[in-house]
Amino acid sequence: MRKSNNDSGLTARRSYRRLIVGLTALAVSLALQAQDYLRLGERTIMGTARYVGMGGAMSAIGADPTASMDNPAGLGLYRRLEATLSLEYANGFMAPQASIVLNLPTGHVDGVLFHNFMFSYNRRHSFNRTLLGTAANSPSLGALLATTEVDLGIPYATDRYNETNTLQLSESGYVNEFAFDYALNISDQWYWGIGLRISSFYLSSSGDYIEYFPQKNAEGINYMNRNRTSVILRGAGCSLATGLIYRPTQWLRLGFGLQTPSVSSLYISTSGTLDARTDSLRWSDAPSLRTRMSDFHMPLHTSASVAFQITHYALIALQYDYFKQPGEMAHHSLRTGVEVVPYPGVYINAGYAYESPFKNSYPAVAIDKTLDRQDTYFLYTPRTQFISGAVGYRGRWFLIQAAYQYRMQRVNLYAHENSADPYRFNTHTHRVVVTSGWHR
Repeated sequence: MRKSNNDSGLTARRSYRRLIVGLTALAVSLALQAQDYLRLGERTIMGTARYVGMGGAMSAIGADPTASMDNPAGLGLYRRLEATLSLEYANGFMAPQASIVLNLPTGHVDGVLFHNFMFSYNRRHSFNRTLLGTAANSPSLGALLATTEVDLGIPYATDRYNETNTLQLSESGYVNEFAFDYALNISDQWYWGIGLRISSFYLSSSGDYIEYFPQKNAEGINYMNRNRTSVILRGAGCSLATGLIYRPTQWLRLGFGLQTPSVSSLYISTSGTLDARTDSLRWSDAPSLRTRMSDFHMPLHTSASVAFQITHYALIALQYDYFKQPGEMAHHSLRTGVEVVPYPGVYINAGYAYESPFKNSYPAVAIDKTLDRQDTYFLYTPRTQFISGAVGYRGRWFLIQAAYQYRMQRVNLYAHENSADPYRFNTHTHRVVVTSGWHR
C-alpha cells in the first residue's frame, strides 16, 4: 500500500530530493542540460513548398522567404512585392511559414538597384512524437542509484541488471522564428543581406521508465523500479543573421549565410515520481514543480552553397550547413536540389539532404550540482535523411506550389546515463506542403 500520512509524504519528498542530489553527483543533469541545447537547436527542412522541394539547398538561389532565413542575401534577388502563406500536414495541420516582401527600386542602372525588406514567420522545428522501446538484461537504474549511497527512504531493486525494461517517451512542442530582414542588390551581381531573428521555443517531454527483475516478493510478483518524469522547456531569444550571394557569371551563384548564437532565456520545469516494488509497493514523490531561469543560446549556424543555372530552364544547387553549440557536438548537413522549368511559369523540384554529427555520441561524464532534474533519459540522433519533390506555377499575379517530403531518422534513446545500449528507432515522417502567394 502507498504511504498516506503527512509524515510519510514529507519523508518521501525529502527522499526524492536526495535522489536528485545522487543523480546530479553522477553527472546525469549535465548530460541532460547538453541535450536541451542540442534538441532546441535542431532544425527541420520545412517552410515554403519550393524550399522543401529543393531539399533546403537554396542559400545561393534566394528569392524565397524560407531560403532567406538561411541566407538573408537571398532577399536581394526579389524584384517585386510578394506575400506568401504555407500550409502543411505532418502529424497534424499547421502553417509553417508566412511572409511579406517589400521591393524598393532605386531607379539606377548600376550600383545599388534595389532595397528589399521582409517580415516573415517560419517554424524551424516541431516536436511531436511518441517513442516506445523495450529491452532485456540492461544496466539498471536501481544499480545506478545504489552507487550514490543515498538513503531514499524506500526499498528498491539494486541488481546490476534488470530482466526486462521499457521506456515510453512522448514529446510535443516547436521552435519558431520571426525575422526582420533587409537586403540590397548591387549591379545584379552582388547581393548582401542582414536580419534580426526573434525565436520562441517550447518542448514538453514526459518519460515513463519501468524495469523488472527476476526476484519475486512474498506475493509472487516480480520486483520493479519505475521512474515517471515530466520536463517542460520554454523560452525566447534573439540573434543576428547576415549573408552574401555572388554571381560572377549568369550561370554560377555562390552563397554564404551566417546566423549568430542567440541571446536567450530558458525556463525549465520538472517533476517526477519514483515507484519501487520489493516487499510492497513504495513511492517517492518529487518536490512540487520547480522553475528556474538559465542562460541559453541557440547554436551558431552557417551555410555555404553553389548553384548552377542552365539558361532559363534549370537550376542545380549544392549546399553544406554547419551548426554547433559552444562546447557541444557539431552537426553537418549536405543538401542538393534541382529545379526544372519545362514550360514558362511551371516549376518542378527534387531534393535530398543528409544530416549527421558524423561521429558517435553518448551521455557525457562530468559533474554539475546546479540543476535539479528527475529525468534520466538521453536522446541522440545519428542521422536524418530527407527526400522531396515539388511542382508549382508562378503567374503574373499569383503563385501556387505543392511539395512532398519523406523524412527518415535514426534515433538512439538511452534510459539513463550509464545505460550500455540504447533503444534504437527508425522513424518516418511524411510532410505535405502547399504554398500560395500574391505578387505584383
